[in-house]
Amino acid sequence: MKPRILVIHNQPLLPPEHPEYASEAEAVETARHIANLLSHCKYECGLYAVGLDLREFLDHLEQCRPDVVFNLFEGFAHRGGTEAVVAGLLEWHGIPFTGSPSWALALCRDKPRAKALMLGSGISTPPFLSVHALPCPRWPHGWPAIVKPGLEDASVGISHDNVVSDQPALAERVATLLSRYGPPVLIEKYVAGREINVAIVADPSPRLLPPSEIIFRPRRSESWPIVTYEAKWHPDSEDDRATRPQCPADVDSELAARLEAMALRAFEVFGCRQYARCDFRVDSQGQPFLLEVNPNPDIHPSAGFANALHAANIPYEDFLRRLVTSLWQKR
Repeated sequence: MKPRILVIHNQPLLPPEHPEYASEAEAVETARHIANLLSHCKYECGLYAVGLDLREFLDHLEQCRPDVVFNLFEGFAHRGGTEAVVAGLLEWHGIPFTGSPSWALALCRDKPRAKALMLGSGISTPPFLSVHALPCPRWPHGWPAIVKPGLEDASVGISHDNVVSDQPALAERVATLLSRYGPPVLIEKYVAGREINVAIVADPSPRLLPPSEIIFRPRRSESWPIVTYEAKWHPDSEDDRATRPQCPADVDSELAARLEAMALRAFEVFGCRQYARCDFRVDSQGQPFLLEVNPNPDIHPSAGFANALHAANIPYEDFLRRLVTSLWQKR
């Protein structure tokens, strides 16, 4: 007997012409791909797009009665808190689901609170401020700084204009992001150096996959070596071509040990489960700084997480099966 699996994702709400439509569209593509792979593994597998009417979702759960939900729901556009809400509904109804629990999703999604927890847990992260309303406070930590929407993920709201070098530019960018995405807005000390991502799988004990580095290549003079929304979601754009991943990354044993210790500590502190990804910047002195923990990273077969699985000699389908069977066997 094999479990009944329901793969869920968020129903796209943005129109195709919206500049952030691509991230929503890929969530659908990822869910369809995973549902097809699980079906080929002889699981009884369904696919469901969660919309704004959660009663419809609960009715569907009651009708199909899945043994395990494969949770790819990432929250609705500009309503990041909904990511944890859906996980909370599954917990309330006692339905096992893949990935991290609701509290981890909620905490990691709130970038300022997540960084405060990092500091309290002894995890090195760049200096920061959280802004909920204008006027923009004076930035005391030196330039440049980077400004981010506080409740978004997947590089939403990130462009080269987000890196600023003086107070007037900072105030202008904070005002723009507050208007576009709402509070909070995160101001963070920009760390010049390498960008390294570390994926973690827990089956059941957490372990690191080989780290991946974003290799920044030369581009136009007004740009910064960061991963923008365009780099992440617009294939073959200038930013995409200038930010190609290398996995495994070329890291020495000392840096590898520091990344491992910080990532495993963060996985534990934030209450992640099954899999997650930690994003670091490493300065010129070799000091790693944790930028954020993603408890629901992109696991599309062409994304960075899948590349790390490949580098660790873990077949992608085996990874999916382990997520499902480990939950089903605990019922």
